[in-house]
Amino acid sequence: MRWDSLSAPPDEATPERAAPATPPLPLALPGATVRTFDTPGFAGMTFYEVRAKSIINRVPGASRVPFEWTINPYRGCSHACVYCYARNTHTYLDLDAGADFDRKVIVKVNAGELVRRELAAPRWRGAHVAMGTNVDCYQRAEGRYHLMPRIIEALRDFANPFSILTKGTLILRDLPLLRQAAEVTQVGVSFSVGFVDEALWRSVEPGTPSPRRRLDAVRALADAGFAVGVLMAPILPGLSDTDESIDATVAAVAAAGAASVTPLALHLRPGAREWYAGWLGREHPRLVPRYRELYRAGAYAPQAYQRELTARVRMAARRHGLHRAEVSDNRRLPEPPPPKAPPAEQLTLL
Repeated sequence: MRWDSLSAPPDEATPERAAPATPPLPLALPGATVRTFDTPGFAGMTFYEVRAKSIINRVPGASRVPFEWTINPYRGCSHACVYCYARNTHTYLDLDAGADFDRKVIVKVNAGELVRRELAAPRWRGAHVAMGTNVDCYQRAEGRYHLMPRIIEALRDFANPFSILTKGTLILRDLPLLRQAAEVTQVGVSFSVGFVDEALWRSVEPGTPSPRRRLDAVRALADAGFAVGVLMAPILPGLSDTDESIDATVAAVAAAGAASVTPLALHLRPGAREWYAGWLGREHPRLVPRYRELYRAGAYAPQAYQRELTARVRMAARRHGLHRAEVSDNRRLPEPPPPKAPPAEQLTLL
């Protein structure tokens, strides 16, 4: 998706303690309002406030995801996950897929009003809408901009089914709204927790809440009546794919009251591939040959490796009494299918 549908917002309603910033604008965002904030949590970050012309986006037909429509109120993500598959989208903005993706965040300040307008359009048929599919809608910036409450309110008011995938514990702020929406439509909530090792978390997902805090949020949502799915993703070859790591993660997921766990092996699309490779070479150079072998044919690990991971996670789930719910529940997130390897693409890891 390109960015010709964006424009600058009027310079009003400035979030508290915002200060105008002076870095040059990306060529793709002429006239955007640029801000920095003087709080430690936003040190080194720049926010580009824009007014989008549309917000409910159709997923490309070639995609293998189990939904057709998405809402993404942000681009770029302070979670700074070194493997994030969305990194390459920043290059559409004349920004880089590495540090810029982590530190330069585009904010669609009119997201809530757009959602309401588009849901009211006669052509809209009430299809399921997925959020958190590109970057996390509960990343740190959401604590400043408060875009999600208005989005959820609109979806609730139109009884439009939706799902949210997140690593952000800030979702608990909106629990009352989620419960209200679940009274009138299907609401799915899922957390991404690929592992529980804290040293690995600090290295590979430095801007996210810790895995334990995410699992505490899973428990809070489960106690509120939601059948919370956990996407055990990504499982990192040589780092979190051992039997010990898988068992510890599944045990923690089960103890948190999750309704299901779905494993996904790391995949490395262009942009993410190069950034992850640099991190791997610095932090775990001994693993570079293994990654070259696993990802020599493209973005996805071999299907045999993926099937083995899935089998081991399923065995751990049985050991810990975590069984995928089969009964219908209006708050369940549909389970995504395992990824199929695309046609081979010749890429280099390092």
